[in-house]
Amino acid sequence: VISLDDAELLLTTAEADHLVVLDEALERLEAVSPRSAEVVRYRFFGGLSLEETAALLNVSAKTVQRDWLTARAWLRKEVAQALDLPD
Repeated sequence: VISLDDAELLLTTAEADHLVVLDEALERLEAVSPRSAEVVRYRFFGGLSLEETAALLNVSAKTVQRDWLTARAWLRKEVAQALDLPD
């Protein structure tokens, strides 16, 4: 675990801004699809496999894979829009 003060030393201002945009997009995703947001947290931030995530969520690995693909596309669109980047 890294404190916010320490993280500040590791990230540029732009990188920190992008991280905030991603966090905000993840919060919006959670409002639309809580399980998809959980999948992102387990897979991206936790580094868990599809199978490990499926076991934690008590769903099939195929369901996690669908949620993962959908969530990634959704987040990519939301982040690009927030940062005014091309899709």
